[in-house]
Amino acid sequence: MSAESLNLWLSPPVLALLGLCIGSFLNVVVHRLPRMMERDWWSEMAQHLADGEEFKHCFGEPPPKALAAASAELDKKLDGLTPYGLAKPRSACPACGHQIRWHENIPVFGWLRLGGKCAACKTRISPRYPLIELATGLLFAAVGWRFGAHPVALMWCGVLATLLALSAIDWDTTLLPDDITVPLIGAGLLAGAMGWSGISLSQAVWGLLIGYFSLWSINELFKRVMGKEGMGMGDFKLLAALGAWLGWQALLPIILISSIIGSVVGLGMKFTRGLRPGGFIPFGPFLAGAGAVVILAGTQRVLGWIGQGY
Repeated sequence: MSAESLNLWLSPPVLALLGLCIGSFLNVVVHRLPRMMERDWWSEMAQHLADGEEFKHCFGEPPPKALAAASAELDKKLDGLTPYGLAKPRSACPACGHQIRWHENIPVFGWLRLGGKCAACKTRISPRYPLIELATGLLFAAVGWRFGAHPVALMWCGVLATLLALSAIDWDTTLLPDDITVPLIGAGLLAGAMGWSGISLSQAVWGLLIGYFSLWSINELFKRVMGKEGMGMGDFKLLAALGAWLGWQALLPIILISSIIGSVVGLGMKFTRGLRPGGFIPFGPFLAGAGAVVILAGTQRVLGWIGQGY
């Protein structure tokens, strides 16, 4: 591809349009992936309930007949569910089942045209859908400004889109799915090995290890002192993924930025009584947001902000 074509197709406005479309797909991922995971969990539960040998090995006695009956009932209900994935079924209103037509699904403008309501039953459609689309478009445009008309810009667009999806899923469910975080780690190592991410493979590996075990150690200390978990394993994997993409040098500013913003948001939610039962907020969105700041500003610049430039 010629330089002129790259300048056009990887320009911030074109990347912003691409981001709007990708943001529409992210809405599907954020909504459906947790529900797909729930189906998998129930399927695994049915298998465990039906495994008499596993029960006997654990409890030293044959399983009660009620467990086999429960397993059969679960299997029956699972078999009766319609196929559900990222591609099928077609998007529909959860209130009335109205299938979303193509012109209603145009990023941002479809929501505005409908006035934020279902075309059929007028049930309110959350403004988060266009907000995620807009956020993706803005992030992609920012990548265009940051990295210029270079194919590596598409790679960083993919990373930021992944971080945005993880943030929304974690905020909704307090889950950071392995289906996303583990491939993100692997892709970071591959990018380091190929020289695409601007760091060496050794820096990526150290970033992965230090990222994971730093939060693991903090959580272990918190658990011993407070007697409960302070964060989940998904947070460890997310920081490991950011370390794999950005190197170990980026971890300190990511932790500092995420902790500060998380504390401010947490205090604000506490005073407005917006905290969930248990008084916690997911940490993943703040880790992902801090990672996005480092990607777009550059590790050296962010280290300079905290007086750690070198």
